[in-house]
Amino acid sequence: MSNLLSQPKIAILILNWNTSGYLKRFLPSVLNTTYQNKQIYVIDNNSTDDSVEVLEKHFPEVHIIRMFSNKGYASGYNLCLSQIEADYFLLVNSDIEVTPSFIEPVIKLMEADPKIGICQPKLLSLDARDKFEYAGACGGWIDQIGLPFSRGRVLLTIEKDKSQYNDTEKIFWATGACMFLKEAVYKNIGGFYDYYYMHQEDIDLCWRAQNAGYKIYVCPQSEVYHIGGGSLSWENHLKTFLTFRNNYILLSRNLPLIQLLYIIPLRVFLDLGGCIYFLFSGKPGISNAMFKAQFAYVYWLLFVLSKSLPKTKGLKNCFGVYRNTILIPYFLKNKRKFSEIVPLKLRHKAQDAKLTGKKI
Repeated sequence: MSNLLSQPKIAILILNWNTSGYLKRFLPSVLNTTYQNKQIYVIDNNSTDDSVEVLEKHFPEVHIIRMFSNKGYASGYNLCLSQIEADYFLLVNSDIEVTPSFIEPVIKLMEADPKIGICQPKLLSLDARDKFEYAGACGGWIDQIGLPFSRGRVLLTIEKDKSQYNDTEKIFWATGACMFLKEAVYKNIGGFYDYYYMHQEDIDLCWRAQNAGYKIYVCPQSEVYHIGGGSLSWENHLKTFLTFRNNYILLSRNLPLIQLLYIIPLRVFLDLGGCIYFLFSGKPGISNAMFKAQFAYVYWLLFVLSKSLPKTKGLKNCFGVYRNTILIPYFLKNKRKFSEIVPLKLRHKAQDAKLTGKKI
């Protein structure tokens, strides 16, 4: 009991939509974690399968929060986090298998530094446990034109985990697939941006947190295993649409206008090239989704933008920014690994200082 009282209180929240099979398979690992001072919530996003019945029958100790429409990731969490009190929120995808003591090292790290507002564990693939997982790997970075990548995953290249990224480091963004978030930080920066629905909202949150003076970290001593694409696979056309639309919105919400005037046209030009590539590669659905994303972004600019802008500070004072585009080393220099694009000595050099505009 004394250990329970001395531990910060954690609310573990799992957002679920039609994944009752994953709840049966992975929720026991969450329940069996060694951290004591926790409460577990499943937010059901109006599932049409038997998710709620499974929870009521097999997991009576879990708190169920039922939505009466599918609110997606951003709004789903916002609506529930506003009602829950805890020192830390731990957001976990329903398709993640956690290890028994994955919570303790992260909380120890975050408690040691009040400025660490958000943290993620190392994400490994459930199906190939020696490889990183696409959605976050071992901590996220971003390049100058808004392309996110990770320690262990650059574009579609996913590395094997050989302990090469086992240093605890500052990063630009922590994955929403498994995110530790201080309650005070969440409330201070205003939570997720609802309009995203899903995808890119975690990067937006971390970007705003950094500009509010908080640090984002990865704690590789904590490990979880992720299927990835549990609700939507990476080839799903809706996921493609939301990823591209929301990335344009992400940049427009967080970059100064002077930078947007050249970055957005460059991104649109590059993405149109991607549309053509997928069209002639026999994947017209992906091409169509990318094209529709650009029109949806224009709609956002015309009818939503004025209501949604945070105080933009850009990337200048943020850690985890590659001061060029990863497309150049990736495609022109055949550098496919994170460590080849961002060498270790440059990461360590920047750990305790704000990056300048110098290209790395």
